[in-house]
Amino acid sequence: MPMQPWFPDAKLGVFIHYGVYAVGGAAESWSFYTGEMTHEQYMKQLEGFTASKYDPDAWAELFARIGARYAVLTTKHHDGVALWDTGHRSLDVVRDTPAGRDLVTGFVDALRERGLKVGLYYSHSDWNHPDYPSVRHVRPGEPPSPYSHAEPGKEDPAAWERYLAYRDGQVRELMDRFHPDLLWFDGEWERTEEQWRMDELAELILAGNPDAVLNARMLSHGDYATPEQGTPLQAPEGPWELCLTINDSWSHRPQDRDFKSVRQLVRYFTETIGMGGNLLLGAGPREDGTIPEEQIERLEGLGAWIGRHTDAVYGTVAGLPAGHHYGPSTLSADRRTLYLVCFDAPRDSVSLRGLRNEVKRVTVLGTGTELAHHVTGGLDTVPGVTWIDAPAAADLDEYATVLAVELEGELDLYRGTGRD
Repeated sequence: MPMQPWFPDAKLGVFIHYGVYAVGGAAESWSFYTGEMTHEQYMKQLEGFTASKYDPDAWAELFARIGARYAVLTTKHHDGVALWDTGHRSLDVVRDTPAGRDLVTGFVDALRERGLKVGLYYSHSDWNHPDYPSVRHVRPGEPPSPYSHAEPGKEDPAAWERYLAYRDGQVRELMDRFHPDLLWFDGEWERTEEQWRMDELAELILAGNPDAVLNARMLSHGDYATPEQGTPLQAPEGPWELCLTINDSWSHRPQDRDFKSVRQLVRYFTETIGMGGNLLLGAGPREDGTIPEEQIERLEGLGAWIGRHTDAVYGTVAGLPAGHHYGPSTLSADRRTLYLVCFDAPRDSVSLRGLRNEVKRVTVLGTGTELAHHVTGGLDTVPGVTWIDAPAAADLDEYATVLAVELEGELDLYRGTGRD
């Protein structure tokens, strides 16, 4: 199926990692898998998960206010604890925690009320399900784990069939009850595509909603790439999304104080959309459902920058290749306006190289101030350099200044090696 048009123009999404791991500030699922804490300590967190201040309307209002167009919620992480009232039970917050209720429905309803697209995260793997560690697919150099792999010679095909029936049943519930616009899968590395029965799973999903967008962790059935925690130096082919944490953790870890600044988040965001991707920015609520103030402050800071520069964000495509401008850029959908992002205050001028078009006008986005420009050099088919006067101090943005370059005709770039 072709990519749904809403996705590449969404630009910003919010990735919510919410679960019992927030009780003790543990790493989601991995903390017992890697031995950061014992399995018993991890599971004891079930007793403290209350969701007592969970307010999905407040979440959705925040997401809409900062300019996000979609959000993704971890409905079941690798620990197997489902956030909805599932009829295919292993563990869930409805029966196994003091929260005692479904947490997915409110999230879905609140997003839809504000016109936001609904994304649901679901892990293929389940390190608490008794039938999960029944087959083997260990990556080279990676030791097998009792939570995820059968010991040599102890594979149990019947148990694996039961596990797949459980997984398919839960995914079918998510589709039938919530009709998500996007499914964000994870955990795919632990099995082969054939072991996961990805063909059958994709058929199940698309039968319920043929317009559902699937991430690359559906392997050959994925619609878009999902680089994680680092902006790629070269854009993946086709649609893509960078998933990124605000500090160093996906879930709520109060001891993690390594927060990215608003300025850094603006850089991540503009570099990502400048290469045609979306930024899916992570937030980890406390166990009671409140999002920490440090995360809200940064989300709002990024949102305020987007609000001042919406023309350079929405309705744009990837901008100039590297070398034409010293910073990210985007291009209007009609390909007649370039938006140049300047992280630092230009001292004298901004250069634009390889531009064949004549420039009609250059303005500072947000203030409307017009800037003078001129061209120097050029020979035969090799265009000269377009020099744009530096904005005055009053026109500079605190985090990144954007110059709107209006072109005569659609963007036409020279990409050659110069005249011999």
